[in-house]
Amino acid sequence: QLQASGGGLVQAGESLRLSCALSGFHFDDYVLGWFRQAPGKEREGIACISNTDGRTYYVDSVKGRFTISSDNAEMTEYLQMNNLAPEDTAVYYCAARGFSNGANYYSVCPLGPWEYNYWGQGTQVTVSS
Repeated sequence: QLQASGGGLVQAGESLRLSCALSGFHFDDYVLGWFRQAPGKEREGIACISNTDGRTYYVDSVKGRFTISSDNAEMTEYLQMNNLAPEDTAVYYCAARGFSNGANYYSVCPLGPWEYNYWGQGTQVTVSS
């Protein structure tokens, strides 16, 4: 189970930090991701991280502004969002995918929503101009 929190209403240029707590997730090898879905648009992956080596990957629109991190001991992932813009307004979702028996074949964590099978409930981020 994933529980996302931290969304809210901010002005352009401000920051927010989203959190996602994982419970009942018993994999030694996994990837974590953040996704967002704006009204009328498809869900898009924006950032991901691999727990084994800490490698991250970002979509171009958030590079340099957003930072994904994870606390493996606390089983929590974060998304630090700086310099927010109105186009960042969306419902943000956290997601995870675990791997067993060396089945992780990704060289870089994926950003396709179809690659993830555990999802949080979403948290609204609204950025006013």
